[in-house]
Amino acid sequence: MSNALIQSRDSFSEAHPEERVLINGREWGVVEIPGDGPALLLIPGTLGRADIFWLQMQALAGRARILAVSYPTSGGVAEWADDLVSLLDMRGIGRTTLLGSSLGGYLAQYFAAVHPERLDKVIAANTLYDTAPAKQNPPYTSDLDVGPIEELRAGFGRGLSAWGESHPDQRDMVELLLGEVGGRIPEPELRNRLKGIKNAPPLPQVKVSRDAIVTIEASDDPLIPQFMRDEVRGALKPGIAYRFEGGGHFPYAVRADLYTAILEEALGLVPAGSTAWGDGPERVR
Repeated sequence: MSNALIQSRDSFSEAHPEERVLINGREWGVVEIPGDGPALLLIPGTLGRADIFWLQMQALAGRARILAVSYPTSGGVAEWADDLVSLLDMRGIGRTTLLGSSLGGYLAQYFAAVHPERLDKVIAANTLYDTAPAKQNPPYTSDLDVGPIEELRAGFGRGLSAWGESHPDQRDMVELLLGEVGGRIPEPELRNRLKGIKNAPPLPQVKVSRDAIVTIEASDDPLIPQFMRDEVRGALKPGIAYRFEGGGHFPYAVRADLYTAILEEALGLVPAGSTAWGDGPERVR
């Protein structure tokens, strides 16, 4: 049976192939969508390549200048933050709105602490503030350098398959992610993404104003429990906090239109409070 999400993603990727870019000795993947509007930099989580945000990139094409990245096979959060500054310099972008999901959300918070002058807004999505609890559980308890890659991939597969069984409406997304963890993300990349969390530095204080901070969470996120969501909001004190009532860990694909609406408002492409989310500091859909 065909998978509409995979077909849609593959069609986008064929039209916008990932460019390999050497930055400070590390090879990143970059997808750039040209546009005359404000800049937007998208950072995926552990299980997505740059094109995991294809639905948002399609919807915003022409209205924003978009960069989305895939992680390199070396370095960690601190080095990656500096690499992203270099990427912005290479592309002639002074300031950007930065959205990171999951692992990318942790990186986005770090970036906002050490390079605040490069940000218009930071959006921390489906992410964590303190990595210590995550490090107590697989796969982070494994030897991420030499542990069998089959075991690491199988662990993700079990979790994703269980989510698909309990959420049959999201099976297309689960199948797409199984393909990512099953090999579309190469072994060296996958190992280093996991090490990004395992070896992550503590987050310094974010140094952007409250009205430039946005958080996104989902009430049914199986990977980011409630106490982690509370920690993120408590630490960042966002000007706007969005909560999906359903969407799991990947609302950018499961509830793409609402996710795109968050970006439209953050980028100033629509009037504040004019989307389906309404207005106010806490917004739930």
